[in-house]
Amino acid sequence: MTEAPATAEPSRGDVRRWRRYLADERAEAAVYRDLATRRSGEERAILLALADAEGRHEAHWMSLLGAEAARVPAVSLRTRILGFFARRFGSVFVLALAQSAEGRSPYEGDAHATAAMAADERIHQEVVRGLAARGRARISGSFRAAVFGANDGLVSNLALVLGIGATGVPATTVLFTGIAGLLSGALSMGAGEYVSVRSQRELLEASTPDPDAHTAVPHLDVDANELALVYRARGMSEEEALERAREVAAEYDPARATANAVEARARAAERDEHAAIGSAWGAAASSFGFFASGAVIPVLPYLLGASGLGAIATAASLVGLALLATGMIVGVLSGASPLKRALRQLAIGYGAAAATYLLGLAFGATLI
Repeated sequence: MTEAPATAEPSRGDVRRWRRYLADERAEAAVYRDLATRRSGEERAILLALADAEGRHEAHWMSLLGAEAARVPAVSLRTRILGFFARRFGSVFVLALAQSAEGRSPYEGDAHATAAMAADERIHQEVVRGLAARGRARISGSFRAAVFGANDGLVSNLALVLGIGATGVPATTVLFTGIAGLLSGALSMGAGEYVSVRSQRELLEASTPDPDAHTAVPHLDVDANELALVYRARGMSEEEALERAREVAAEYDPARATANAVEARARAAERDEHAAIGSAWGAAASSFGFFASGAVIPVLPYLLGASGLGAIATAASLVGLALLATGMIVGVLSGASPLKRALRQLAIGYGAAAATYLLGLAFGATLI
């Protein structure tokens, strides 16, 4: 690796920047090694290779810092935070954070970093993206239901509580309206999610080829093109399908075909082709639970005895914090900007609630 040029006497700003780089490289290497201890096979080897690459970058900054490198802690606060998230939320959360960190590398614009280091960081982002994609695929179904449920509970019940509260009805009326909205919404979300995911899985299962269809091959009249129709339905031209059908009929071996069918079933079971959409019950439970957990937040001030504008302001503030939190989580797991996703969630939620509150004010003034 070609060393980048360095001044004989680095400035204090250079030293501070190099120390920050060194701490980041140590943190990333520690995270990759920690994740590798929980993996096996190819994923473990990939993570250890990433850690080794970060170690080379660490050595570069140590050589520039010299004695100053001793003042950089071996375990940074960032490493401890990532370790906490890994233990609580699983490796996909940490890989998503690592992907974002690799994408923010400043090495391309720093004269003291080598071109190889900048290239490494760019490639590391794609490697981590590939590893994180596996985890994202495993949780995508239930995660989608959970995020949708929580956000819907926060926004819909806040809008309901603010709309009813703005009409000037007693606080107890607002409280029971909010509780009714929580229960009806959670049950509706759970039932709807179950039907949606179950229907989607059934559609996918209906499109899966029958592994026992091969048993009909010995009895087919190939000249009648029955088998060729199967291949034509799967996208082959008429000539290609007929040629393929004749090859299959001529080379058919019952024992081998049975073994292939058994192997195909085993691969499908191991791969779980429908895992990306999750199970119907899992999606329903996530949707119900997260809708209820979101919908209870706007009701909390009324449960604690608050009323009037104070209760409305408190409910709106609590929901705003929750919307920011869910938006940041979505941003982290998707590899996007957590701040932008958080502000987007907040704007959408407050926009819907504000519209309902204004309608409540209008109806309240009319009733008065």
